[in-house]
Amino acid sequence: MEILVVCGAGASSTFVAQRIRRGAEAEGLDLRASAGTEAMLPGAVDAVDVVLLGPQLTARAPEIRRCAALVGAAVAVLPESVFRDPDGTAALELARRELAAVRAGADTADIADADHSAQEDPRDHPHP
Repeated sequence: MEILVVCGAGASSTFVAQRIRRGAEAEGLDLRASAGTEAMLPGAVDAVDVVLLGPQLTARAPEIRRCAALVGAAVAVLPESVFRDPDGTAALELARRELAAVRAGADTADIADADHSAQEDPRDHPHP
């Protein structure tokens, strides 16, 4: 899993990304967490699975979610409490939850598309 933590200037996101990496390491998870700035968006969304936004970017979240949805990435706004989380587990759990929700939605859409394409057209088999 690739996580990008974004805040206005990149300072607090650096600390959160470091904590996420420590939390993931403690759980034996294979993931990368990096920090970024608002200026990096939306281009950076293409290369990650999850974007975690600092609370100051709440107003931009709908726009960022629309961009992320095009590439199957998840977006979540970090609650203030995450910045006081010493081991990164709260941010990591938020990232996992959001990614699972996006993937579940994608899986549901994929299944619906497959079901629709698998249905036979009744005109292909006219009744006698």
